[in-house]
Amino acid sequence: MNSLVFKPAVPILFVRDVSASSRFYSDRLGFGVDFLYGTPPFYGSVSRGQACLHLRHVDAPNFAALAPTEPSLILATIEVTDVHSLYEEFQAKSVDVAQMPTRQEWGGTDFHIIDPDGNVISFVTYTQQQ
Repeated sequence: MNSLVFKPAVPILFVRDVSASSRFYSDRLGFGVDFLYGTPPFYGSVSRGQACLHLRHVDAPNFAALAPTEPSLILATIEVTDVHSLYEEFQAKSVDVAQMPTRQEWGGTDFHIIDPDGNVISFVTYTQQQ
């Protein structure tokens, strides 16, 4: 029997300032800063629970310009147990919301936030099928 195990994928977000982005994810979204690499940092990692995002410096994030022309340009989806509570938490911290909590035909309820570099992150809770 094969013992191969897949672990969660780790999205890499392109950001202009890794230190500033890590502060946004920490201060506004409740993530912990796992590491920042370089002086000044050009790579880093933030996580909350089992969700992990990597941050990579680029001079000009390309997704921010593409987002207005592409519907639902989501760069990461994070599953949570209570999407409505998380939405309220983020509202209290004035996080920029691209989509309010929406019940989707595919069985989840999700909302989207936009980070300072234009990266869209989706948070979703899946409904149990009966």
